[in-house]
Amino acid sequence: MSQSNNTTPPTSEKLQKVLARAGLGSRREMETAIADGRVKVNSQVAKLGDRVEARDKVSFDDRPVTLRPEEEVPRRVIMYNKPEGELCTRVDPEGRSTVFDRLPNISQGRWIAVGRLDINTSGLLLFTNDGELANRLMHPRCKVEREYAARIFGEVSSKSLQALTKGVELEDGLAKFTTIKPRPNDDESVNQWFNVTLEEGRNREVRRLWETQDCQVSRLIRVRYGPIELQKRLPQGAWVELPLSDVNALRGLVQLPQENESMVDDRQNKLDHARLSRMRRSVKKHKLRKERTHRRQS
Repeated sequence: MSQSNNTTPPTSEKLQKVLARAGLGSRREMETAIADGRVKVNSQVAKLGDRVEARDKVSFDDRPVTLRPEEEVPRRVIMYNKPEGELCTRVDPEGRSTVFDRLPNISQGRWIAVGRLDINTSGLLLFTNDGELANRLMHPRCKVEREYAARIFGEVSSKSLQALTKGVELEDGLAKFTTIKPRPNDDESVNQWFNVTLEEGRNREVRRLWETQDCQVSRLIRVRYGPIELQKRLPQGAWVELPLSDVNALRGLVQLPQENESMVDDRQNKLDHARLSRMRRSVKKHKLRKERTHRRQS
């Protein structure tokens, strides 16, 4: 195991980066795991700052980790249309539905959520097996734009809209929307729809921003993350894997090298009638199984 110093061989890499590439979590999550003593290198508890080489034996929670060269790991990204009521956690002690329940099996590593959505927010959620990509897409310094459709109860003054784009003080610092675009109302409802964008992902930030203006968000949908827009025909609770062109659009956005191979192509990404029908049946079956399990447990 190599220590972080000026004599480190060029073949070594930061431990948290290697673990993230193995799909065990984002780089930040791996730094926390190392600090918590969950990682060992050559049977010794690792420390932050350690570097590893291909010959080192690494374990995570006492399970061996396969170290693979960066160029051998296929980077994958999937788009998931999160319904309201699902939690952004891997396991819920109360047995409630989570966003990980219906994701496809993955042979190496695991799916990492790119950011979170609260239980009452629906829409676009990205998952990847690439911890470095997930880390950069979430990191504040990369300023990846998120877009939400927000339904606001009642009237919203022009003064409030101006304040929200200029910046308001939240308990965790100054925040603002980069753009606010009203959407025309199709009925006589007292609700108004706005599309808003921001360049960070603090907890419940969109809702908290509106609340500073005494505005109640009655519905919130994430419709875009960076260059990736939620496919309008994708059913809630369903997922689709992104083709190479979309994966590289995300990688280029955060200054990562382009990929050359993918497990899907643009044709496989089309949501035709037959595929949509299969998705809806699968979502419905999963929901019924979850409801039966919950009834038995309660």
